[in-house]
Amino acid sequence: MEMNYNEADLHQIEAELDTEILPGTEVMTDVGSHHFVKGGAHVLVPQPSDNPHDPLNWSTTWKALCITASSSVSFTQGLGPLALAPMFPYYMEDFNADLASVVKFTGVAILVLGFSNFIWVPISSSFGRRPAYIFSQLICFGSSIWRARATTYSSFMGACVLNGIGAGPAETIQPAVIADIFFLHDRGFWNTLYWVFYMGSLMVGPIIAGSMSQHVGWRNFWWFNTALIAASLLMVIFMFPETKWHRTHPSEIIENLRPDEPKTSSEKTGSGEIVEDREKQGGSITQIPTHTTLPDLTTTPTSARDPHLGKGSPSKAQWHLYQPNAHPFKTILLDLWIPWKLFTFPIAEFAAFVVSWSASSFLTLNLTQSLAFANPPYNLDPQTIGFFNFAILIGALIGLATAGPFSDWVSARATRKNRGVREPEMRLPAMIPYVLIMILGNFIVAFGYQHAWPWPAIVILGYTAAGIQVAALPAIATTYSIDSYKPVAGSLMVAVTVNKNVWGYGFSEFITPWIEKQGFVPPILTNMFIQMELRPAFDLPTTLLVHLMQASRSEGKPD
Repeated sequence: MEMNYNEADLHQIEAELDTEILPGTEVMTDVGSHHFVKGGAHVLVPQPSDNPHDPLNWSTTWKALCITASSSVSFTQGLGPLALAPMFPYYMEDFNADLASVVKFTGVAILVLGFSNFIWVPISSSFGRRPAYIFSQLICFGSSIWRARATTYSSFMGACVLNGIGAGPAETIQPAVIADIFFLHDRGFWNTLYWVFYMGSLMVGPIIAGSMSQHVGWRNFWWFNTALIAASLLMVIFMFPETKWHRTHPSEIIENLRPDEPKTSSEKTGSGEIVEDREKQGGSITQIPTHTTLPDLTTTPTSARDPHLGKGSPSKAQWHLYQPNAHPFKTILLDLWIPWKLFTFPIAEFAAFVVSWSASSFLTLNLTQSLAFANPPYNLDPQTIGFFNFAILIGALIGLATAGPFSDWVSARATRKNRGVREPEMRLPAMIPYVLIMILGNFIVAFGYQHAWPWPAIVILGYTAAGIQVAALPAIATTYSIDSYKPVAGSLMVAVTVNKNVWGYGFSEFITPWIEKQGFVPPILTNMFIQMELRPAFDLPTTLLVHLMQASRSEGKPD
């Protein structure tokens, strides 16, 4: 739990509410003698410290600069890997290769990208988000130059591999940054915004690449990509201070009152692993038992409890290249092991496969648009095919405008009905309309391709639906899983990303020969019907769904 109550407080709150507080459950209202720092009408989760350099206390300006720089990394690192689709005919000609071979450029980059997070997430957890962003952008910068200068198939493939290594943080680091600087009640919007920036780059890439490759050559696209990465790197250096923050654990505060006892700051996660998670713990303001140490808390104004809320700024130390870590090897080893451990937890599996299948529904369009529209009866040029991705982008913007606020509203409404206690599962019913949109989009694209429907029907309806669902479903699922297992959020995103990218690589490896043999309907609808396996959960009453998913969080409850 992000509030991180001590055991006595936990039992008092459970008794007052007559409910069990599981890991991931958040109390969004004052309970008895337990009062929390508020922002407007919301209890702030996690509770900020009283330090002006705490990222939760930063001013709106600093948070805006930080999230802008972080979003620029997500966008520029995602732009290149899937921008190749409209350029496939040119690569086939210049490298004397068939379609299946050039499609591997995309598949290999996706596969390497997923596993590269076993490098970047340990760096992020051990030394900070800032070094992970800076060094990954330097690698992407070099790989983009390599792509622009490659003259052989093998050389271009090598650049794709290097690009995959560098682009990993686009899929894992920004959710941790969002958790570092924003409170729980705002995260639905910001996580959706992140997902749209990242997925939007995958949609904008083909639009730009198709037009540039036709008019000025495909190599100039990669020089353009290089310039964007350079601009993003400068933004990180000058706009992105370190957001990783040590949040004092309850045991540290209590033991500080008893200096003769040993101190510890470790926490047991739902996986049973002991992990250092100092930057994600609740602030010291709320951890001291109110009945002994802050007897007048009920009458203390919020501004007095945290006078720096919304007014703070980064310290000089937060601009350093990296943050020191007393136990880096321990942190790195845990970050390498925990993602595999998380695959044994139903919530992690749920999120991983929702993201995998939703992203594959979008990846299908990227890998098949040239095959479908460059050949008879359409015979369209790369620029026109690239422009079709505008429909996916518009759909993603619709997803941004609706999914985050809608899931936050659904969760907040259920929280009010539950006397101010928020369960992560309360966000899940918001997925229902987007699952239906996903089904509609897959049917239109599959049968539209197969039976040569007019392209406006396929693009305006099918592609837009694909954009809506790929912005909404993964954002809701990952927000739910992070809310459930916050102490291992970085490792959770690694597990999700590896699962998604292995699935995407397999799909890209086999979809072209599968289509050539059996047509468009079998592969597209196979992926759709696998995703439909989620639907039985939505047929359950909401209360039963909550209890079933809560069972997988109960292991992390303190004894």
